[in-house]
Amino acid sequence: MVDAKLSSARLGTLAGAPPDDERVVITGLGCVSALGVGVAPFWHAVSRGESALRMVKRAQANHEVSAMAAPVDDFQLHQYIVTAQQPLLDPFAQYALVAAQEALRDASWHPQALDPRQVAVILGTTSGGEASREQEAVRFFHLGKRRCNPALVPRTNHQASVAAISMEFGFTGPAFVVHSGCASATHAIAQAYLMLRHGQAAFALTGGSEANVIFSTLVAFEAMGVMATDTCRPFSLHRSGMALGEGAGVLALETLASARRRGVRIYAELAGVGMSSDARDAVNPSASGSADAMRKALRMADLDAGQVSYINAHGTGTQANDQVESAAIRDVFGARPPCVSSTKAVHGHALGASGGFELIATTLAMHHGFIPPTANFLEVDPLCGLDVVPNRGREQRIQAALSNSFALGGLNAVVAVTRYD
Repeated sequence: MVDAKLSSARLGTLAGAPPDDERVVITGLGCVSALGVGVAPFWHAVSRGESALRMVKRAQANHEVSAMAAPVDDFQLHQYIVTAQQPLLDPFAQYALVAAQEALRDASWHPQALDPRQVAVILGTTSGGEASREQEAVRFFHLGKRRCNPALVPRTNHQASVAAISMEFGFTGPAFVVHSGCASATHAIAQAYLMLRHGQAAFALTGGSEANVIFSTLVAFEAMGVMATDTCRPFSLHRSGMALGEGAGVLALETLASARRRGVRIYAELAGVGMSSDARDAVNPSASGSADAMRKALRMADLDAGQVSYINAHGTGTQANDQVESAAIRDVFGARPPCVSSTKAVHGHALGASGGFELIATTLAMHHGFIPPTANFLEVDPLCGLDVVPNRGREQRIQAALSNSFALGGLNAVVAVTRYD
């Protein structure tokens, strides 16, 4: 195994490294979140640990629920994209469309200059058009309406986000949605990576989107007993649970050969992915499954555990998740694991969009040499026992990093990124 100090550019010259047209790099980032529209406000808040979580109320049919959450407020699609598709788009698809536009601009992709058949659009979502579904259910069962909105089916289809992006920009390559709960975006990124690596596409827009700070979703998670009673405090001793977020995180991927040919900025190399299933329990995670996914990502990226200097954790803020993920990290990395942070304390748990947010945060941490903190942290939990970069970020050069996503049912996905100099 190569020395930890070697850069990805050096790694690419070593015997056995894949050729440039099989290496995948990140060249564009796009984001819509509770922190604002755009990557700049997202990174500003994440790097400073400035949480967007607040108490929100949602009401339907004379029922009300209050919970800590990070909603996207005052979003108007027409301020960012004017499209005839707007009446057919649920908010989750609107967020994805705006984030995708930012990512392709950031990557200097000019749709008219690309072969549209070579551009894949692969996103994740958990709830899809749940906001539109809820609204229509209230009309029928509470208001007594007898006719359904004719746009309900296209608005609630999970694939609406990728269809909207493909149509808006004329991309005719592979396009589909991954629906695997909290791991959806990371599974989607993994699929995009594998398609580029194996020649099924040369470019990909990937990540996830969600519009789930709504009455029905808040009530459902509240019934599970996993919602924070004060605020989300990942890995902190007296943490009380998770807090929902929403929005879209989209990344532009392309082969290294393409990026070099175009002479564009490369944020990082997406060097490997790992996926596994616990096959044990519907709601309680297993450290062995999470550890297996991390090991697979390291193996595909040709990395030793000692080369990783940062992990963006799944870190939901629930007692069980944080303890189990900590045990998995110690299993893989031994007695002295790398520093870990959970950015969910800032942007909330955006379910199927979380992996997109968190890979953007991981990529920018590497790009800027700055590890974002775990916000809202109060006290060390001895059952976690990790350096979670509490409350204040840390300047540190990152050669390799992991971004973890673990879903209910024990569905695990991890991506490994390496510095490209």
